[in-house]
This record gives sequence, structure tokens and C-alpha cells, in this order.
Amino acid sequence: MTKKCYFSFPTTHQAIKADRVLSQKSYQYKMVPVPRSISSSCGIALCCPPGDARIIRDYLEECSVNIEGFFELEERISANPLSSLQKRRD
Repeated sequence: MTKKCYFSFPTTHQAIKADRVLSQKSYQYKMVPVPRSISSSCGIALCCPPGDARIIRDYLEECSVNIEGFFELEERISANPLSSLQKRRD
């Protein structure tokens, strides 16, 4: 199990703005679909390591990015990243 942090946004515009302002920095993050356990208006979330979450949140607020919610989730890491996909049947 590994912890990951997610920021959700009220609109797609705010998610895109977050990606734009963070792309100018060297923070580790990734824009992802909102996990099923999190509800969000726009469906896009920012995922980052827990150690970077506070500094990323502070920077987003400084840049006037509206954050809808913050979530810290424990996720299971699969040995094979494709193991959750079903094998295609011909």
C-alpha cells in the first residue's frame, strides 16, 4: 500500500489552470481522472506524493487556483501495472 494525495477542482478550467501554473515548477504531480472514491464536479484531479502536498496546495492558493477538495488515499500497488486490465479475447 502506498499513500497518494489528490486535489479536486470545481471546474475543468481550474484543473487546467493548476496544471499550467505547476508546469513552471519542479513539483512531482500528475493530472488524473478523479478516483471513484472521490466525488468531483469536473472529473480531473491532481495526484501528488504526500510530501509535496502542502507546498503544492500553498502554491496553487498563491496562484488563485480554486481547490474543491483534498484527499489522502492509500492505494494498492500492483506488481504488474497491467494486471488490472482484462486480457483481450479474440
